[in-house]
Amino acid sequence: MKSNTVALTNDDGINAPGIQALHEAVTSLHSDLAKRIGIVAPDRHLSGCSHQINRGGPLTVEQQAEHRYAIGGTPADCSRVAHHLYPQLGWLLSGINNGGNLGADIYVSGTVAAAREATLLRIPAIAISHYKARDKAIDWQVASQRAARVLTILMERPLAPGQFWNINLPSVGPTQPEPDIVFCPVCTQPLPTPCSLEAGKFQYLGDYQNRQKDAGADVDICFSGNISVSQISLW
Repeated sequence: MKSNTVALTNDDGINAPGIQALHEAVTSLHSDLAKRIGIVAPDRHLSGCSHQINRGGPLTVEQQAEHRYAIGGTPADCSRVAHHLYPQLGWLLSGINNGGNLGADIYVSGTVAAAREATLLRIPAIAISHYKARDKAIDWQVASQRAARVLTILMERPLAPGQFWNINLPSVGPTQPEPDIVFCPVCTQPLPTPCSLEAGKFQYLGDYQNRQKDAGADVDICFSGNISVSQISLW
């Protein structure tokens, strides 16, 4: 892995356990990397904010510690701030998101939007999320170890301009067989759309766990218990 600075962000907020798990994953890759990791993340929970950016006044930038900044903006804003703080940025990593970002999720995800914005800025980027099966909590230590497994591979691979990686960790406990890393396309099926309209109120009734899926695409791979890795191209 190149020795450039790595910036971490997310859409769950700077105090979320997922970004700490990601920090531990990255520091485990190289012993000297800890001093070159910058955390530049939203100061609040902004899950599902997609690619919103600030179009009004200035953003607040609170330096909480060395290389740790809480931003009064969206994940995409954070990518821009990280680009300003670290002009020689080698990678921007977004996550680990508390919930999957598979298939159509990538268009509404703030986690993925941060990686997309970095890609537009010509910064190599990876979005990392963790699917949650019903009633199963995330073991963040295991998530960190699995993220490190994938990052070891992907951060050694060159990315063409306009491309970034989208990773989804499965809801598989540490007592089960270790999941495989599967490179796969992004699922083309829509999010669940069953709904009702009663008394002037429209409500979605679809079940995320039972969403449609293309065979061999990211939803299918991750729901089957393996780590999905998809390369997304913007152009």
